[in-house]
Parts: sequence; structure tokens; C-alpha cells
Amino acid sequence: MYVEMPITRDSLNEYLNALAKEFRKRNGTKMPAEIVLIGGAAILVNYGFRELTYDVDAVIVASSAMKEAINIIGDKFNLPRGWLNADFKRTDSYSDKLLEVSIYYKTFSNILQVRTVAAEYLIAMKLMSGRRYKNDISDIFGVLWEHQKNGTPIIKSAIERAVIELYGNIEKLPDISVDLLKNVLENGDYENMYKRSREDEKEAKELLIEFEEQNPKVLKTENINVILEQMKQKRKAAFENESLMYQIEDAKEESRRIKENSIQTQKKYRNENGRD
Repeated sequence: MYVEMPITRDSLNEYLNALAKEFRKRNGTKMPAEIVLIGGAAILVNYGFRELTYDVDAVIVASSAMKEAINIIGDKFNLPRGWLNADFKRTDSYSDKLLEVSIYYKTFSNILQVRTVAAEYLIAMKLMSGRRYKNDISDIFGVLWEHQKNGTPIIKSAIERAVIELYGNIEKLPDISVDLLKNVLENGDYENMYKRSREDEKEAKELLIEFEEQNPKVLKTENINVILEQMKQKRKAAFENESLMYQIEDAKEESRRIKENSIQTQKKYRNENGRD
């Protein structure tokens, strides 16, 4: 039975090391393999603000023996099928230039070279994805925050160059990402932006889970942002309605308190006058 298992930096290195050995056993040593980690896995091996991911997105350049080796290692460590995959190549965030802009990470068993993505290209990919219900926005601010703390800040023009190099022009980005790039990234308060975006993403995920439970098989890539916005407005209206109800109850309680005080004052007045 496969369960969704969190992958940490240490466990990822363990899996990649085991994968290299299994691949070498099946493939021999004449034809090495290359993997470029992207997405959450690239964040994991390069930064400290993300502690885990649940799958490993990658560009995989290897013989057909790699697919079998991936499945064998998945079985060995009780990982789900597709724990290491190249599915993102079917998404808008993929670019055929990723290999040439990738940077070296590690070599395992002298057969598997693992590479990753430099910060500005990683941000460019996250901007192109721009999912409000995943970790895309918080990952952007997390990368900017860590570089800011380490004294190696990433400037806006470097990100813009990376977007253009990977995707041709800025206008190909989703609207939310264009706005982020033009109006937010120069703010500099990345720590607070990271924390706020994590909360926003958590809320978005909860709302989409709630919607999926109520409306199975309706969510699709093309409608998810519209549905998410509708769910947010629905929750906001419910919150405002609840807040209004609390205000009405508070007003009623205050009215009762004033009335009770008035009665007590009148009783006290009558008692005092009666004694006189």
C-alpha cells in the first residue's frame, strides 16, 4: 500500500543515491544519467524555509532503464508511483532551456548527475505557474527572503531576464504574476510576505478541498482560479454575516444591561426615598 509520504532534503538524497545504484545495476556504466530538480525539490535542496515536498519534479535525461529504477526505489521506500517524474513538462512552467540554465548539485555513484535551478530561474518558473493554492507564491518570497538574509539579494531585473530567457516575454505570465513582478517584488519585506502568502495558500487549499468534497470531479485547471475566488467570496460573506450576528447579539446584550441598570437605579431611588 502506498501512502503520501513527505520527502525531506535528507531523504531525497537517500532516494537519489539508491536510485543511482539501481540505475547503474540495470544500465551499466557506459551511459550516465542526468536529472534536473525543479519545483519543490529544487527549493528543498537549496533553501531552508521549505522542510518537505511530496513528489519530485524533474527533467530526466536517461536511458529507459531509469523508469524501472524509479519504480523499484519507490517500492523499496514505500513511495507512491511517480514520486520522481517529468510530468511538469506538460505544464506552462516548462521550458526547453532549463537544461542549459541548470546548475550542478551532486553526483551519485559516479553515474547519476543531479542538477538544480538557480534562484532567478526558479522564481521565473514559480511566476509562470502562479498557483494560489500550492506553494508557488510563498516559495517566491521564501527564496527572496533567504537571499536577502544571506546578503545576496536578487534584483528584479535578474528575474525579468530569467523570465524572458525561459518564456520569451513577461506578458506570458499569469496576471497575478505580472502584478507580483511589477508591484510587489521591490517591496523588500519578504519575511512578512512569505508568512502571509503561506496563510493565503493554506486557506486556498482548505477551500478547494471543501469544494471538491461537495462537488466531486468538477475542479479543473481551467476553472480552479474562478472557483477559488467564488469560494473566498462565499467565506468572506459568511464571516461578515456571522460578524453582523455577533454585533446584533452584543447590541441586544448591551440593551438588556442598560435596562437592568435602569431598573436597579429606580429600585435604589425608591428605597432611599422610602427610608426618608
